[in-house]
Amino acid sequence: MNKRHVALLVCTAAVVAAGLGAAPSVHHPTVHRVQPGQSIQKAVDAAKPGDTVLLAPGTYKQSVGIKVPDLTLRGHGAGRTVLMPAADAGKSKNACAKAGNGICVTGTDRSPLGDVTVRSLTVRGFAENGLWATGTDGLRVMHVKAEKNGRWGIAEERSVHSVLSHNLVRQNGDAGLFVANTVDTEEGARDAERTVIRDNRMAGNRIGVTVRRLRNLTVDRNEVTGNCAAVFVVGDESEPRAGALRVTRNHVHANNEYCPKTPRLPFLQGSGIVLTGAEETLVAYNRVENNRGTSPLSGGIVLFKSLVNAPSERNEIRDNLVTGNSPADLADRDTAENNTFSRNTCTLSEPAGMC
Repeated sequence: MNKRHVALLVCTAAVVAAGLGAAPSVHHPTVHRVQPGQSIQKAVDAAKPGDTVLLAPGTYKQSVGIKVPDLTLRGHGAGRTVLMPAADAGKSKNACAKAGNGICVTGTDRSPLGDVTVRSLTVRGFAENGLWATGTDGLRVMHVKAEKNGRWGIAEERSVHSVLSHNLVRQNGDAGLFVANTVDTEEGARDAERTVIRDNRMAGNRIGVTVRRLRNLTVDRNEVTGNCAAVFVVGDESEPRAGALRVTRNHVHANNEYCPKTPRLPFLQGSGIVLTGAEETLVAYNRVENNRGTSPLSGGIVLFKSLVNAPSERNEIRDNLVTGNSPADLADRDTAENNTFSRNTCTLSEPAGMC
């Protein structure tokens, strides 16, 4: 090739580049590695969508706030990577630490934070919540151990399309898993848009899992034991009503610890699955055994009017194995007459005749 041909090719390439514009830069996902003693927050702040922040085995006395979409925060296993509060957490400039939380995943109603994953680590001993999420879309929390936190182990509000799976939540002050429409305003139930809570183990909490004022959500294949109450589905008279939920294939047994009353609830002991003020919810194929107490909410599967006297309506309780519970395996203590009980295996019901 002579010099004339080379010059022609260079000119042609320049013309093509000028016509098409420079090719956009492509971000290649990066793994940001963090060792004990280093700042997790700095790694998260440096990350871009698609990146992973990978925590080495060890103990991290710090909190972290996530506002980057499509980010994965991952440890080396719940038994090996542990987040605990710093001694001066209340004075920290980190908003998540200052609020008393371990991990905060934060979006808004107008701009939900999408596709964040937190997995394979422990959050322990935080004054408020182990993991707190608000305004998220597609959040995944998997293989996380949340234990001995002051309020909730893993909690979210204003969120859709979540998957909370294969977690161990134990010895938290209130609910091990808590999902709600909002926690700071009064409004009707929100559509959780197929959020799933599945294959978790909840033990030693005040309540294993609380679903409050939500619709379109599934609680499936969880083991709930050793709490004061196992599963609470909570609604009221607000519009839209809480409901259109599925509570299926869970093993709920021996939730017989005693928890004193609060301004909102009587004392708790021996409650299996409780529906208050909910509608059109399916409770099916669960194994509910040996939940015993004397609270107004005690029993295997219990329907109860809400705190504002809103009835639970058009719920279907069927195909459950409910045995050894006290004062009843099935208890309809609600005022509505359009809930149905069918094909349940049980010994004692309240009123009689549902077994």
